[in-house]
Amino acid sequence: MRLSLLLLLLLLSGPPPTPGMEDTAFPHMGESSQPPPRACPPRCSCPRADTVDCNGLDLQVFPDNITRAAQHLSLQNNQLQELPYNELSRLSSLRTLNLHNNLLSSEGLPDEAFESLTQLQHIYVAHNKLSVAPQFLPRSLRVADLAANQVTEIFPLTFGEKPALSLSSNRLSYLPPSLPPSLERLHLQNNFISKVPRGALSRQTHLRELYLQHNQLTDSGLDATTFSKLHHLEYLDLSHNQLASVPAALPRSLAVLHLGRNCIRWVEAARLRGARGLRYLLLQHNQLGATGLPPGALRPLRGLHTLHLYGNRLERVPLALPRRLRALVLPHNHVTVLGARDLAGMPGLAELNLAYNRLVSAHVHRRAFRPLRALRSLDLAGNRLTRVPSGLPSGLHTLRLQRNQLRALEPELLAGMNELRELSLAHNHLRIGDIGPGTWHELQALQVLDLSHNELSFVPPDLPEALEELHLQGNRIGHVGSEAFLSTPRLRALFLRANRLHMTSIAPEAFLGLLHLSVVDTAGNPEQVLVQLPPTAPRQPRAGGP
Repeated sequence: MRLSLLLLLLLLSGPPPTPGMEDTAFPHMGESSQPPPRACPPRCSCPRADTVDCNGLDLQVFPDNITRAAQHLSLQNNQLQELPYNELSRLSSLRTLNLHNNLLSSEGLPDEAFESLTQLQHIYVAHNKLSVAPQFLPRSLRVADLAANQVTEIFPLTFGEKPALSLSSNRLSYLPPSLPPSLERLHLQNNFISKVPRGALSRQTHLRELYLQHNQLTDSGLDATTFSKLHHLEYLDLSHNQLASVPAALPRSLAVLHLGRNCIRWVEAARLRGARGLRYLLLQHNQLGATGLPPGALRPLRGLHTLHLYGNRLERVPLALPRRLRALVLPHNHVTVLGARDLAGMPGLAELNLAYNRLVSAHVHRRAFRPLRALRSLDLAGNRLTRVPSGLPSGLHTLRLQRNQLRALEPELLAGMNELRELSLAHNHLRIGDIGPGTWHELQALQVLDLSHNELSFVPPDLPEALEELHLQGNRIGHVGSEAFLSTPRLRALFLRANRLHMTSIAPEAFLGLLHLSVVDTAGNPEQVLVQLPPTAPRQPRAGGP
């Protein structure tokens, strides 16, 4: 019975198929067929199914054959003058559209050009010739960049709910009304804005960054409510305007306030009382004079980290500055005196820049720097000092004294500075005899020493062992002896340019033991100097010609 049933099943199933027959008869059950190649506009590249890149092809006509599936379309750096609505509207999947640097005018951009792109999140139309911002942009948009056009007018509903908007480098004369309440970043720099209408920023409570530099704002163009509602504002740039005073009612959230290159003559404490969270205050290149920063004017800013006062007319370091200040930048002022207590209220100061003032040694108190135990960088370049100030903090890492009138280096003034890594003494009047014995003895960490453009006649002896870079260019050195660098085995770079060296002025043994030396610059001397590096030294450019 079982045998009969087995035979019946074999007859019903028919003969076994010929090898390969399955694929021939049923191609859909064999190997999958290759998809047809993706359509891509001529000369463009399509690295992915959703990306079309036509960057920099000098296109004058919007490309055809763009797949409907495209999500990222790059057309920047071409010569497009108009966008055809029919071609653009079919690309409903677009998320990024880059039209940067073309010749698009408002006439070549239909009002409804982008309205159908309901998935669009980023649009870049910077560096074109638009005079009016597009009237309708999709609600999905998150970033709109219309910088460097010729925009003078904006429609009230143009920008909907965009969190990031750039209209910098246009021709706007006022801050646009009806900006999206959801804005987080707003770039309006490089326009002609002279006024922020009352209430124009009253709804932008999520705004974190506001750029208004390089405009024409005056005090009358702002009022007490201009910034008062911006409870999340962290960065405000009002530099390069025509403000005569610090704006009022600044928000507590503000961390960076840039007021450089205005016409501010006086800082009123009441104007800063609300901005208690301020960390960086930049007031460089204003007109702050002797009374421009009254004592305690900045005391409300208890968390202030950095104060920039570069290029004003201050005659002394402002008194009663915030105690937690870490960096005070005061170069190019008229400071002539440093009293014993002028710097005493800033025990945490790490960086002090008093370069290019009018300090003379006689008016720098011997205890002026003593309270600054945390100081790591001190810049006194470009003053009229004849000696190194006394009482310098032992923890200094960088000391800049170039372009003064130093005529002597006394060992006791550099004593205890065993953390100093960089010392610049360039452009002074130092001679070998002016450098006292033991001057370098305690500078155990010194890596960079600049003695260029002085009056040295040979390499100073007993230089620090840790020294890696030595600048001696522009002196009167006529000979380098065999023992000149015995104390500096770690030297990597040596600059002897523009001295009085001749062909055989450098002893053949001078560089023995300098296994790390890779740069020796002897250009600009009367004759080409022969330099012989140790056999194991790195073989990089070694010496310059005359």
